[in-house]
Amino acid sequence: MVELNSLNRADIGDFEKLMAVTTVMTQSVITFLLPATHAIGQQFFLGGIYELIKFSAPAFIFGIVYSTVRTHPDAHLRDYPRFMLNRWHILFIPSILWTTVYLLVLPQLQQHQHYHNWASFAWQFINGNAAPHLWYNVMMLQFIIIMPLFWWLARLVRHRPARGCLLFLLALLFEICWHLLYERVVFHGYQAQHWYLLDRVFPSFIIFAVCGVLTHVFATELRPFMARHWLAQLVLWLLFLYIVTANFFRYGYPVRLTNASYYLPSMIFYNLSTIGLIATLLGHLQKFRNQWLPFIHWVALYAHRAFLGHLFWLYWLWQASRRFLPWLPLELTLPLLVVLTITCSFAFAYGAHRTWSEIKRACGHRQIKNG
Repeated sequence: MVELNSLNRADIGDFEKLMAVTTVMTQSVITFLLPATHAIGQQFFLGGIYELIKFSAPAFIFGIVYSTVRTHPDAHLRDYPRFMLNRWHILFIPSILWTTVYLLVLPQLQQHQHYHNWASFAWQFINGNAAPHLWYNVMMLQFIIIMPLFWWLARLVRHRPARGCLLFLLALLFEICWHLLYERVVFHGYQAQHWYLLDRVFPSFIIFAVCGVLTHVFATELRPFMARHWLAQLVLWLLFLYIVTANFFRYGYPVRLTNASYYLPSMIFYNLSTIGLIATLLGHLQKFRNQWLPFIHWVALYAHRAFLGHLFWLYWLWQASRRFLPWLPLELTLPLLVVLTITCSFAFAYGAHRTWSEIKRACGHRQIKNG
């Protein structure tokens, strides 16, 4: 792919991450609103929006792998230590800090169980149970750790479309089998609570990482094809949306978000079609050098850090809204909480980054002066 210039520098991965982080924050808002909503129509309204935006985790995985493969076109295993050192500062340290905050400041947000000693504290810390959204962070970091696999796959299929098609079909077949197994053994199973860790292991999302690799490697062929067939993509997306929504609503009232699982075979195709539409739209914006591209790139830089902290801000915003705005209708509460959560999350992520940069700059300046 041709390198993007200073204006047209947002890539498909950036746009996928932007869409993913905004929709996952909206999902979190819905998880707060739904238990307090008893009207049947409002419950199905919230459930429908939740199912519509149930693509955030796959889109984030796709975006991370796409951007990493694009920015490391010739990476090999020897580049892994430097890559991991960089990701340690960008991804792992913020994850450690925010997990600590959730466990110590908001322990009531823990999932599945609560810690009662140092051993259970450590277990909650590493398995993503510290807050409702951290299961996904645990899964996403696994893809960072195994990134050399995707560098190797990119080299394996480069200039070999037949290998690319075979890789996609194998990954898709594996994912369908994995999800069928999950649907029959874990989903609504009598031992589902004991198998929840399957939610956060990388095989559950491997198809989206593979598609991130293939979309970058074969960008020259795929981008014009997707642009020409955008209408067919839209029709397929609407069809898959109808299927997954109908499956979700057939469980009836009360609406339970646990019925909107990522790990159903139909969700694979819905998520792939959504990712494809987002990629097609970004290609259109790049073609016409849209003025929003630098902003998309900027948002993507802080997407992970904003994602980590968003539930912290949402919790306090939710408490404030219940205390001071209990009369506000759902149609206003939902967008208000979404906008405020996104704003607080990105503002803090950016402010923390600038503050830390200034501290490092000041310390470096003093070291040079003293030296």
